[in-house]
Amino acid sequence: MDIYRRLPAPARRSLEDYAEFLAQRHPTPEVSAEPLPLERPAEETVVAAIQRLSRTYPMLDKGRMLQETSALMAAHVMQGRPAAEVIDELEAVFRRHYEALRSGSD
Repeated sequence: MDIYRRLPAPARRSLEDYAEFLAQRHPTPEVSAEPLPLERPAEETVVAAIQRLSRTYPMLDKGRMLQETSALMAAHVMQGRPAAEVIDELEAVFRRHYEALRSGSD
């Protein structure tokens, strides 16, 4: 962003035009605004749960949740927290981020 701010106005506009051109060539696929109902299997690993929740909530920015999901994964792997307990918390994390997105507070 610092480079952008240092550019003169005509160069900034050229850069914005190029970004718009790239956005047209690489459109973002439409994502469901509602969670996709994927049932939680009786026996599920933490990794499989993260994958399922990512598919359930495709509209969420997974990067924003990386710290929380990584901490929960580490608690399971490093500290031996039961998978079912960690998965319950992962579901709450994804649901909380979804609700924040819906309410516009994200």
